[in-house]
Amino acid sequence: MADVDCDVLVVGGGINGAGIARDAAGRGLCVVLCEKDDLASHTSSASTKLIHGGLRYLEYYEFRLVRKALAEREVLLRSAPHIMWPLRFVMPHDAGQRPALLIRAGLFLYDMLAKRELLPGSRGINLRSHPAGRPLKETFSAGFEYSDGWVDDARLVVLNAMDACAKGACILTRTTCVGVERLADHWVATLRKADGTEKRITARTIVNAAGPWAQSFIQSAGARQESRHLRLVKGSHIVVRRIFEHDQAYIFQNRDGRIVFAIPYERDFTLIGTTDLEYKGDPQRVAIDESEIRYLCELASDYFREPVRPADVVWTYAGVRPLLEDAAADAKAVTRDYFLELDKEGAPLLNVFGGKITTFRKLAEDAVDILCKTLGRPEQGWTERACLPGGDLFGAMPQNRSVLEFCDWAAAVQVKYAWLPQELVRRYARAYGTRVHTLLEGCASLADMGEEILPGLYAAEVSYLRRKEWAVTAADILWRRSKLGLHLPAGAEARLDAWLAAN
Repeated sequence: MADVDCDVLVVGGGINGAGIARDAAGRGLCVVLCEKDDLASHTSSASTKLIHGGLRYLEYYEFRLVRKALAEREVLLRSAPHIMWPLRFVMPHDAGQRPALLIRAGLFLYDMLAKRELLPGSRGINLRSHPAGRPLKETFSAGFEYSDGWVDDARLVVLNAMDACAKGACILTRTTCVGVERLADHWVATLRKADGTEKRITARTIVNAAGPWAQSFIQSAGARQESRHLRLVKGSHIVVRRIFEHDQAYIFQNRDGRIVFAIPYERDFTLIGTTDLEYKGDPQRVAIDESEIRYLCELASDYFREPVRPADVVWTYAGVRPLLEDAAADAKAVTRDYFLELDKEGAPLLNVFGGKITTFRKLAEDAVDILCKTLGRPEQGWTERACLPGGDLFGAMPQNRSVLEFCDWAAAVQVKYAWLPQELVRRYARAYGTRVHTLLEGCASLADMGEEILPGLYAAEVSYLRRKEWAVTAADILWRRSKLGLHLPAGAEARLDAWLAAN
């Protein structure tokens, strides 16, 4: 951490901050990103893990947002076919819900708002004969089916940071921006590492991508009161043992107007969420509460033959969504769109408000357009046709159908590394894409992988994650770089932390 001068200091290592750092570095700007914790420690690893247009936003006439998100859906699927894939959603329907004609019209609009090349359109289905009908109560005989996408959200953040780093950005995790001084043409920022050491850097601009902490950062910077405000909304999820065998997801409508997803998760589990609750507490300490667990279990039990009980929950997570305040009375109705505000009263400060994971790339592109104009560096955007690290399965540029041909590529990887257990190669291919070859470089047998620290976790992978992906703790490895924590016995995290401390 030598003192540096940079064009852009990005404060916040969630999906928006990492995406902006990547885009800016790729346009030749000198970038420093600081994150007070691990990458994707908060909101960006606590999503429902969907790349989607937001079907329910049509009810709130958010046509612009849905169109933008639907267009980005296929851009993202092409950019990282290892950590994203198409997913079909089944919506059971009965007489007490929104009228079937209204749903048909909404799905037709959803299909037509943006060009689709990778994903099939929607259709009505007979749940008496459709495989997705078997786990459901007999009262559901009809429904609808449509397409969206799945994403490993925490890995998406890490891949953006890796690409930013490869293009020259300096990524500083566990580094807090504890103070900034605004001058006429630059900022002086004080960054503090976890060990208490501090460095001062100068930056021509600052990007405030601090998510739930964005407004407090504005206040600490002594900047003018922003014209927009954040509304903090808590979203919580539960994970239970696998409820159904097929590979489709469900979207359930509740009587209160909310929707909840039930999604195949990590092969052996089902992910159920989310809630939408106003949140007034400390974003650092957000957690699901018992009423939310009961709410999600009861809603799922309204649909599935086998009831879902709080005792069935094996894991939970919660995050605070920093949504753009739009005066909506209900948290579920608050817009998921973003707003970028440039404060030029002195050195420029770009504040990022709102957003959703599906539109992060477009948000970043818009943000860096503003930065380049402000800095007098009019470089064109580049990320729309660029792969994220590991996503170049069939070459440097994303192929139209690479996400649909992932299994063929993964089968070739299985052959290449036949000396590894098939399940391990499958996991490596999904997590790392073509970077699996970097991970396994120099290894020709299982013995070359080093110690098996935990079942399925070898020293070679841990070394890679430390060197290339900023992993420091067991939680970084078991819950953000992977979800191995779900599959391992009690005490695994403590064992890994002890190993990391000793090695």
